Amino acid sequence: MGSKSLLKNVLRKEGLRYTFQRQAVWNELESSADHRDAEDIYFRLWRNKIRISRATVYRTIDILVKNNLVRKMEIGDGRALYEARIGNEHHDHMICLDTGTITEFYNEDLEQLQEKIVIEHGYELVRHVHQLFVRPLKK
Repeated sequence: MGSKSLLKNVLRKEGLRYTFQRQAVWNELESSADHRDAEDIYFRLWRNKIRISRATVYRTIDILVKNNLVRKMEIGDGRALYEARIGNEHHDHMICLDTGTITEFYNEDLEQLQEKIVIEHGYELVRHVHQLFVRPLKK
């Protein structure tokens, strides 16, 4: 299914109409591997001459997160960063508290351990968010 069709289906499901502005938000998220906040997305769209309100950017992002097209990453201080999930293999994050650098990682042992713990407690793992907040080692 194409990007436009995917967005149209999500918007229809949410009872919202498809607009060029909503497509622009999705395109901006989908076209970048960066972790960005809503304000950055808003300003980037304006720099590209796409006239859109902040409210439309925030609402569209919320809809994309709700429908698992975009991953929301809480990084503290009330800030959230976003990344597209489509075409993006599962990974976890290390966030440096000093520099803000985000390192993506995947560890099969960790994934299996999480699954084992969930089963031992009588549950089925649906999804998880694994974020490590780190600082550089002092030498």
